[in-house]
Amino acid sequence: MKKWRFPGSENTSQPNLPGLFSFPKRHRLSTPREQALTLAKARLSVVFLCFAAAWVLIGARLGYLTLFGDPQTTVARSSDTPIARADITDRNGTVLATSLPTTSLCVDSRAIIDADEAAKKLLSALPDLNAKKLGEDLRNGKHCTIIRRHLTPRQHNEVNRLGIAGVNFLPDEHRIYPAGNLTAHVVGYSDIDNRGLAGIEKTMDERLDDNPQPLTLAVDLRVQSIMRRELQAAMKAYRAQAAAGIVMDIRTGELLSLVSLPDFDPSRAGSANDKQMFNRATLGVYEMGSTFKIFNTAYALDSGSARLSDIYDTTHPLEIGRHTIRDFEKEDRNLNVAEIFTHSSNIGSARMAQRFGGERQRAFLTRLGLIDRQPLEIPEVGTPLVPSAKDWSEATTMTASFGQGIAVNAVQLVSAVATVVNDGHPVHPTLIKRDASYEPDVDTVISPHTSAIMRGLMRLVVTHGTAKKANVEGYLVGGKTGTAQKSSSRKKYMENARLSSFLGTFPINAPRYIVFAILDDPKGNAKTYGFATGGWVVAPTVNNVICQIAPLLGMPPLTKETNRTAERQVLKPLGSVIIDGTPAEGATTYAAAGSETP
Repeated sequence: MKKWRFPGSENTSQPNLPGLFSFPKRHRLSTPREQALTLAKARLSVVFLCFAAAWVLIGARLGYLTLFGDPQTTVARSSDTPIARADITDRNGTVLATSLPTTSLCVDSRAIIDADEAAKKLLSALPDLNAKKLGEDLRNGKHCTIIRRHLTPRQHNEVNRLGIAGVNFLPDEHRIYPAGNLTAHVVGYSDIDNRGLAGIEKTMDERLDDNPQPLTLAVDLRVQSIMRRELQAAMKAYRAQAAAGIVMDIRTGELLSLVSLPDFDPSRAGSANDKQMFNRATLGVYEMGSTFKIFNTAYALDSGSARLSDIYDTTHPLEIGRHTIRDFEKEDRNLNVAEIFTHSSNIGSARMAQRFGGERQRAFLTRLGLIDRQPLEIPEVGTPLVPSAKDWSEATTMTASFGQGIAVNAVQLVSAVATVVNDGHPVHPTLIKRDASYEPDVDTVISPHTSAIMRGLMRLVVTHGTAKKANVEGYLVGGKTGTAQKSSSRKKYMENARLSSFLGTFPINAPRYIVFAILDDPKGNAKTYGFATGGWVVAPTVNNVICQIAPLLGMPPLTKETNRTAERQVLKPLGSVIIDGTPAEGATTYAAAGSETP
């Protein structure tokens, strides 16, 4: 017997699933409520299918990017985020200053449920917070109040575990200085918001924020470390109050080292005292003593007002107003220009200056960059203390010839001496590494011939004069000692306080580097026979520095035969009269071996 079906239902292929695809029963009419329920179920099915399709597409896309994504796409997106402050590196790429990502703690006081309870918990994790101020910050009604900058990872974790509503973490960055005290006076430091406050950090503030590429300095951290270590040793040995040191590349003017002691940790600059913060290599201006005889002698020879063989009376002190110019080691005979320079005679230098006069002297010092403020890439640069042109008296002319009555900073002195030994071509100092496109100054302040004579004289100072302790085996060192009396706040010279210095150039036959060191008020000891002049206490320090840095800078020592040949070339411009008249080594007394008149 054939089973009865509803008319028209024979061709249906849908399964009889209650609620979704079942047909309404036709034995009765559906009510409005049933029709609405059926329509809702149909719409819900469509929404379910759309969500399922979206999840499938998202999953497929994530899988594709994970397996086959273009890394350049990721880089491009990350470049949209703000860049950190650029690194500062030494000339070899060693990082001197960098920024590390940190987090800062802030609170939304409107979301704080219980301010007292929240304060109690935060103080348990950060006990050094000010309890009173914390309580005020938790109740001030502000959306975001900074509670602590630069949390350590441990502090971040401890605060996060407290689970306090309204406590949030903001991305931040913290400036650190891996070299610490070693480059403090060059790199400087920044505040908590990474704004430069001193040194390169301040001068190059905008560049460091706008350009993510590292800023490369001229400083060589290896050379800097050696200079600082040797200055510290000298300060301790001679009980000096302070010290400064510089190493300059004569070809480029780059400062490979610039040290000022005492120094400070730039990461904790706020705890440093005034003496530590003071940059004695650039900001401090000092009377540099007999090192100024380099300029006095160079101008006398270059201007034609003196010749090397000219004889001057150095046996009698010079009276000038209320003052008397004397030599530390009194000479019993008159000296020629070469001897005046080699034995550092103040009397002879003053008589030489009298010949060419103050007006020409001041103009020459101006051309050397010793009268005006020296441009440099840090803000801590001192302005020279010099009389004006109208106040430049005969007394000034005479005392300036041996480095008193004029105060300059150490970088100015080094740059001016570099010019003298560099065939007279001006050398411009810089703390920023120069690239291959740099073109040296082709102007001349003195003639190449005068420059060659000065190199010969500076070599004689080391071999036969006041700086024998600066002589380095295998390297031709030339230089000049300096010892100047310190002046008090009342502009009077102190009897037993001095600034002792030595400036050495090597190799003097083809000058490449200048090494300068100065000690503030050193005291003699048994090893120096009680003397504390530049030749006794600073020349050995420069000797130690040169011995260590020369191989690092790619300059192996010369053989004895090569050294003798090179030395003959250096001394040749002095002429046979001067060379033959130079006394044999060892002929000077202990005192004369390291003495200049303070």
